[in-house]
Amino acid sequence: MSESHKKLKASERRQHILSLLKQHGHPITGSSLAEEMEVTRQVIVGDVSLLKAKGEPIVATSQGYMFMTEAKDGLGYERTIVCRHASNQTEEELNILVDHGVHVQDVVVEHPVYGDLTARLQISNRRDVKKFMEQIASNKASFLLELTNGIHTHTITADSKEALDEAMDELAEAGILVNE
Repeated sequence: MSESHKKLKASERRQHILSLLKQHGHPITGSSLAEEMEVTRQVIVGDVSLLKAKGEPIVATSQGYMFMTEAKDGLGYERTIVCRHASNQTEEELNILVDHGVHVQDVVVEHPVYGDLTARLQISNRRDVKKFMEQIASNKASFLLELTNGIHTHTITADSKEALDEAMDELAEAGILVNE
């Protein structure tokens, strides 16, 4: 840990967090930011909330915080798909998608009280899938699909329409994709 972060004023700390998020092209966990700044993770959560309230495009993903840029991720085709499956098929679903070069942006469920609940996933490869599944297990967390009998949507992107089509075909074969 560097001495320069030791006693940063709150505003300076938030600016440093913003700078780190802008520099990295990948998510940074709240815990690693907390360690870097020598504060608690809850302080980081508060700092990020204040930055978001000021309009900074920071999103919390399952892998950590990310600064979102205008250019999304350079993938030119986007679709929203509807899926239904049991929790134990989540890893299979995500692996099917990433194996076709598809980026899984989010998961959305429609809750009867809260309306749409959205979680940013930002999953692009099997390593991301493995990390997501490990986080679910280590935190004893539930999948959002458990709130809706397995029904959920994903925003997915890819660099070709064919990649999206092939991924959707395989999801349909696996009985995961809900056909209209």
